[in-house]
Amino acid sequence: MRARMALLQAGLAFEAVEVSLRDKPASLLALSPKATVPVLQLPDGSVIDESWDILRWALAAPDTQGWWARAQSTANLDLVQRNDGDFKHHLDRWKYPQRYANEAPSPDAHRDRALDVLLQPLEARLQGMPCLGGATPCATDLAVLPFVRQFAAVDPGWFAAQNLRSVRAWLEGWLSSPLFATCMSKLPVQGAVRFPSL
Repeated sequence: MRARMALLQAGLAFEAVEVSLRDKPASLLALSPKATVPVLQLPDGSVIDESWDILRWALAAPDTQGWWARAQSTANLDLVQRNDGDFKHHLDRWKYPQRYANEAPSPDAHRDRALDVLLQPLEARLQGMPCLGGATPCATDLAVLPFVRQFAAVDPGWFAAQNLRSVRAWLEGWLSSPLFATCMSKLPVQGAVRFPSL
């Protein structure tokens, strides 16, 4: 989601398809032996297979609207690191407890740890400003949004009861945005993502 949103925000022409990870197509494996998504094949044939790297490629040059520059503060880079590291770890174990049934601690303990690791720092960061770039969004907003959205959806009642007013307002703003709506349009399930006409 964050790679696609960055490409859309940058106004780059691309072709995107959904990939079934249960039945990984040969085209995906040929582009990236990691066989994870997203995968971006550039016109010169080179491949980027990490979402943060795709986001950077799309927004950093030329950064005419400052989306990448505003994401380079220490606080924003720390949020991305927390999101992609510990938060993702705890989110997975709360969202998919059956996959980690033999692990300790409990799913609720992972939920609470995720709150401490990212959501409370995110709440503090969003105090008095609508976006992580300040008055306007930045790449950090796109980087953490999909994961916060997943977290909120696991138990919406619990999430609504938390002292995360700024995070909820930020999330609701993004979920009602035209960029999010465009990003979430259904795609055909096929092979790997390719970008023939940038």
